[in-house]
Order: sequence, then C-alpha cells, then structure tokens
Amino acid sequence: MTALLPCVEIGSDDATHSVIWLHGLGADGHDFEPIVNELTLTQNIRFIFPHAPEMPVSINNGMIMPAWYDIKAAQIDSLQDEAGIRKSQQSLLGLIEREIERGINSENIIIAGFSQGGAIALHTALRYEKSLAGIMGLSTYLPLADTVANEINNANINTPVFLAHGIHDPIVPFQLATNTQATLNQLGYTVELKKYEMEHSVCIEEVEDISNWINSVFS
Repeated sequence: MTALLPCVEIGSDDATHSVIWLHGLGADGHDFEPIVNELTLTQNIRFIFPHAPEMPVSINNGMIMPAWYDIKAAQIDSLQDEAGIRKSQQSLLGLIEREIERGINSENIIIAGFSQGGAIALHTALRYEKSLAGIMGLSTYLPLADTVANEINNANINTPVFLAHGIHDPIVPFQLATNTQATLNQLGYTVELKKYEMEHSVCIEEVEDISNWINSVFS
C-alpha cells in the first residue's frame, strides 16, 4: 500500500464535503492555502492540500524539487513520464479513500489541481471508480490523452469538469486547455472552460468563478 502523502488541512473534523487540491511543480501544499479565505462557500468543507514528493526534474537540469512527475521537454505534453503520473495517481487515490473513511461520501469530494497538480487531478478523477462531485483543473492539461478513452470510468461520466486558464500562459499554452475540453467533450463529459487575461497564475475573477463552481456542484 502506498504511504499517505503529508498534507495541509483546513476545515473541521465534522466537515460534510472535501476538496483535495494539488499544487504545481516546485510548490507545496501551502501554495493554495491562502485561497481558502478568499472563497465564498456555502458548505462545511475540508480542504486537503497534499505535498508532492521531491524528485529530480529533467527540464530543470535534474534539480530536486517537489513534483508529481518528471517533465522532460519544454513542450509539456511530449515525452510524458507515464510511470511518474501513474504513481501520483495512486497517491491521490489514497487521499480520496481516506476522506471516504472519515465519513465523506465520494459524491461530496472535489478533485482539483493547478498546473502539474491539475494534470494529476484530471488523470486520476476520470479513471476513479466511484462518483465524485466535481473535477477542477487550473492552468493545466490532460496528460496521457491517448490512453484516456480506454481507461475512463463511467462512474464519473456525468461529473462536472471545470477548467480555468490564462490565455497568455507561456508554461501550459491555452491551446492545451481547449484540446483538453475537446477531448473530454468527445468522450461525453460536460466541460466548462473559463479563460482569463493572465499568464500561468490565478486571478481575482478566477477565484470568484471557483467559488461559484464549488457551490454549484456541492449544492
């Protein structure tokens, strides 16, 4: 069994809903911690912000840093680290199962992530065998897109997917967000894509849209 990742947690023990939110490359679980106070939410939600393990990252000259998988090329969706992606998938599954053991129904769990963390959120949630409340990917893309059609689980075919992306993103080009939406639409998913006048970051309008989306899927 994979050991559970260390996490930052915000919310009470008697929470009725959970959001598991994965950070981007080189960050940690504290990265999105401040955003919780910026959200206007209507449910009793526990936020789980896991810390990625540290590993050498090829594109950064092998420097060791928190990462969900290796990135081998500047074109982020090429030369993909399938073994690393699937290993992080197992780590995320462990966190989902722990929330269920703590009394949260899977249908009250959102899987979310930014950039590399968003890629793992999408990859894992689409293949998950129990119905989830929602899937949120911020400034991200669909990894291993050529495998998804054969691996999706119909438990989440009706789960809403929310994508948010900066149209000036130099790290994960906006085109990858539109590609992700198109791929998932073709497979039967309902995907909302919001675009913003920003680069690889988060903006105030986006935070408002995230609040509204969380409230809508948890209502």
